[in-house]
Amino acid sequence: MPRRPLVVRDSAIHGRGAFATADLTAGDLISVYSGQLIDWPEATRRYQDLDVPAGHTFFFDLGDGHVIDGGRGGNAARWINHGCEPNCEAAVEGRAVEILATRDIVKGEELLLDYQLELDPTATAAERKAYVCRCGAASCRGTMLAPPPPPPSPPPSPPPSRRRTKPRQSARS
Repeated sequence: MPRRPLVVRDSAIHGRGAFATADLTAGDLISVYSGQLIDWPEATRRYQDLDVPAGHTFFFDLGDGHVIDGGRGGNAARWINHGCEPNCEAAVEGRAVEILATRDIVKGEELLLDYQLELDPTATAAERKAYVCRCGAASCRGTMLAPPPPPPSPPPSPPPSRRRTKPRQSARS
């Protein structure tokens, strides 16, 4: 694998994107997402101070109350765009995020992650619209947001039971 397996350039999907500089094999480590480690209150403060379109950040949630802000000290991995048919996945290992190929990727192909972003359940339709997907995949779900959870399964039906019936009484005359 090359020393720098990705390069940043203009993307047909969205603004800038990250592209493979060589053929990659499923399972290859492409990059480790880097940036400044902060907590969610600081990320929220920074987001409110940003002068960018709604929804555009380089924050990567670690799931433990901390975030990597790729906009501060980050590397090229911050430019990996969202796609509904991704060719990469992010694996959180403690405070590190490894970007791995999920399938073979050819040189020049854009690297894509399924962001599966989560918004507050009270977010308005206008707020959700900021996360429209432009990936163009056949299975595009139209949003970078996580799919809604499936409805809960109904409880299993009890097995059929036999009704005990009284034996018929015959009319005797």
